[in-house]
Amino acid sequence: MKTDIQIAQEAELKPIAQVAKALAIPEEDLELYGKYKAKISDEYLEKIESNPNGKLILVTAINPTPAGEGKTTVSVGLGEAFGKLGKKAVIALREPSLGPCFGIKGGAAGGGFAQVVPMEDLNLHFTGDFHAITSANNLLAAILDNHIQQGNQLSIDPRQVVWKRCLDMNDRVLRNVVVGLGAKADGTVREDHFVITVASEIMAVLCLSENMKDLKERLGRMVVAYNYKGEPVTAKDLQAVGAMAALLKDAMKPNLIQTLEHTPAIVHGGPFANIAHGCNSVRATKSALKMADYVITEAGFGADLGAEKFFDIKCRTAGLKPDAVVLVATIRALKYNGGIPKAELGEENLEALKKGIANLEKHIENLKKYGVPVVAALNSFVTDTKAEQDYVEQFCVERGCEFALANVWEKGGEGGIELAGKVLEILDKKESHFAPLYGDDSSLGEKIETVAKEIYGADGVTYTAQAKKQIEKLEELGFGKLPVCMAKTQYSLSDNPELLGRPSGFDMHVREVYVSAGAGFVVVLTGTVMTMPGLPAHPAAFNIDVNDEGVITGLF
Repeated sequence: MKTDIQIAQEAELKPIAQVAKALAIPEEDLELYGKYKAKISDEYLEKIESNPNGKLILVTAINPTPAGEGKTTVSVGLGEAFGKLGKKAVIALREPSLGPCFGIKGGAAGGGFAQVVPMEDLNLHFTGDFHAITSANNLLAAILDNHIQQGNQLSIDPRQVVWKRCLDMNDRVLRNVVVGLGAKADGTVREDHFVITVASEIMAVLCLSENMKDLKERLGRMVVAYNYKGEPVTAKDLQAVGAMAALLKDAMKPNLIQTLEHTPAIVHGGPFANIAHGCNSVRATKSALKMADYVITEAGFGADLGAEKFFDIKCRTAGLKPDAVVLVATIRALKYNGGIPKAELGEENLEALKKGIANLEKHIENLKKYGVPVVAALNSFVTDTKAEQDYVEQFCVERGCEFALANVWEKGGEGGIELAGKVLEILDKKESHFAPLYGDDSSLGEKIETVAKEIYGADGVTYTAQAKKQIEKLEELGFGKLPVCMAKTQYSLSDNPELLGRPSGFDMHVREVYVSAGAGFVVVLTGTVMTMPGLPAHPAAFNIDVNDEGVITGLF
């Protein structure tokens, strides 16, 4: 079997203007970035605002494992399958971060014959959106430190600067740094920190903004520091909003590319779900709903993170009402949850499968709490046996969950027809009664405990003394009605990455809480999750190269 990048490089792409015709986007409303990618103009997005909405389908997954789940692969293959069935569909995905591309996870273009292309462009610089976000973030940091240097009229306490610099790369040595060393003219010496770009509040702000006016208002509300009285200082106070908006003007426009089978794909925004809210932009999703009858979108990592935040943050903020959910699992990942090492996952093992399937069971239960119909999609691998597949199907059906086999990695859209048919069936037969998990008026503590108990299965929540004080202060400052964005390991339902399957008898440990006032949520850091990842001993970067003809190899 060819590698993902080989399949992508050998594909015959259509000029993006031809792909746009499937969505009735005129060529004059495309801002071209070469032949195969484009941004969609603001003017066109305004024209289609009165169009009726299509159906919104969320693709999520069980907790990720080294065995692979293929959530993006299934998202892409499902969109291609809708095309095979003659349906007008569009895929709405997140943009990949450079950090995982060069780290351990790899890119986010799908896999096999269910990929979005051009794969190398998407996984690397794409249309420059992440660079714009990084620049806007660091411009604000520079303005903040300059303000302190130039007299500090806002009385910012350098010990209470909460705005961090960012970089779209895994670089652990930047987590904690000291800035301002040197002469007096070199600034005020203080401790500083870096986060990866996808954890920047500006990423979340861009992804949750409806338009430029909304973007500027959200940017202005971002809390960057506290003064000596303990009062918040915002980006608006620092007069940084206009310049940041100028850097983000083009990044606000959704990007259009295609799948290997030329299904349109709108790819825009990319917050991680383990440390941010994990969804593509509201603007891209809402626009897609006006362009097509069916919109397939995804949320990052497992349903305990991505789907929960899609429902409780994105849908709440944007007024979206999903019509169906596809929950992706693999035999290999379920057996890994059952305690089998990665090297042995290709062998039939029903006992391990029966043990590990508890992870899938919990995610089915969680998704049903939101009132949205669920289809379990088993992403097929060649090592799967019929006995294993039959067991998973029976398990799902017994729990009132629809089931379909997906073979999109090997067969593209053709391999997703069974899944597409099942999704169409439940869209016709079952009505969505979507509602968020908790109300706006619950306290921050109540919201945190609701997610911890209802979604993660925790017995309770413990807080550091610092976290308790932070929650009290945020409630006093009027941020108590915001939803919570839980930052947690993606590998377990708990905050301990070693606890696989369906852990029980544990507490969630909250170590820090802070507000992202522009994004409109409160971030809750649990366990040991980091907002600036590090590289592994053998990063994926070691395998990436460019040959003499300029062809990139090693990306996955």
